[in-house]
Amino acid sequence: MAIFSDDDDIQKPIKPAKKEKSENLESKEIAFDKSFENNIRPKKLSEYIGQSALKNTLQISIDASKKRQKQIDHMLFYGPPGLGKTTLASVIANELDTKIKVTSAPALERPRDIIGILMSLKNGEILFIDEIHRLNKVTEEILYPAMEDFFLDMTTGKTQTVKTLRVPLPHFTLIGATTKAGALSGPLRDRFGIIHKLEFYTKEELTQVVLRTAKILDIEIDEEGAKIIAGRSRGTPRIANRLVKRVADYAIVKSNGKITKNTAQDALDALHIDASGLDSTDRALMNLIIEKYDGGPVGLETIAAALGEDAKTIEDVYEPYLLQEGFIQRTPRGRKISPQGYRMLGYKIPSAQQSLF
Repeated sequence: MAIFSDDDDIQKPIKPAKKEKSENLESKEIAFDKSFENNIRPKKLSEYIGQSALKNTLQISIDASKKRQKQIDHMLFYGPPGLGKTTLASVIANELDTKIKVTSAPALERPRDIIGILMSLKNGEILFIDEIHRLNKVTEEILYPAMEDFFLDMTTGKTQTVKTLRVPLPHFTLIGATTKAGALSGPLRDRFGIIHKLEFYTKEELTQVVLRTAKILDIEIDEEGAKIIAGRSRGTPRIANRLVKRVADYAIVKSNGKITKNTAQDALDALHIDASGLDSTDRALMNLIIEKYDGGPVGLETIAAALGEDAKTIEDVYEPYLLQEGFIQRTPRGRKISPQGYRMLGYKIPSAQQSLF
């Protein structure tokens, strides 16, 4: 059964590296291990940067839950990947001083998988299901009475001796996360008391994220360097944190270890990430539509085949930001490059689109 609690993973601290006495560059190297993301996750709502409207809503719900001494409503968070849905679930558990069990929909293949998790929960605990839109129908139907009435409907016996039993469950909170809210069935979506979309971050918010991450990891950085990283992070904290690591590595090797404006620019240019946050795959996708398909429209599957990428990867990872920035357009006939996209890549805007520019 693919589950783990926050005691086992989300809240697991990184052991601090031993400090060397010498002050050379080697002593400033950062030990980035697999627990990197867990180490920099905020633990409280006050530490969570961005998503102001959502935080205000959650603070009220958390305070009300504490005063009522009852579990908080079931929640559904949706939006592009990397915006902090899993982190937010962990923060809520910390604020309520309860445990969280984490799993993902693809891991819940058989009825006994979800039943085992539900039976292991205690009053007030949180169950977090990532990619909840991928739940199979049987698992969904098990969740309906569990979410609504805190019961499991189970059958025993065979053929004529079949009996239905209602097994009581502890009062828990289900938090679901998805990048495709529209893919959820109506009955499942309607059982969530709080539904909220996570928005892309502003450059100012991402600058705060970068500075906070650098401080936690003991990386020397100035505000101008942080702004450069933030501006190329595609509005996504996960990407910003990843770029902090890459730029820090570059600073250690190529400069004095400090991330400045020039160091950040040079490092990100070396990674082929431009001032708009576009990487080589983004540009290849847009160049393909312009050069091979006259700017579109062209179907997603055709683009994926031509690029050698998975269609779902393009749709879930690359498209949201390109659409958000207005570089491409999604039409009933397929994807096409917008006038802004032509200008950004340095192409002449076709006469048919001049009026839109």
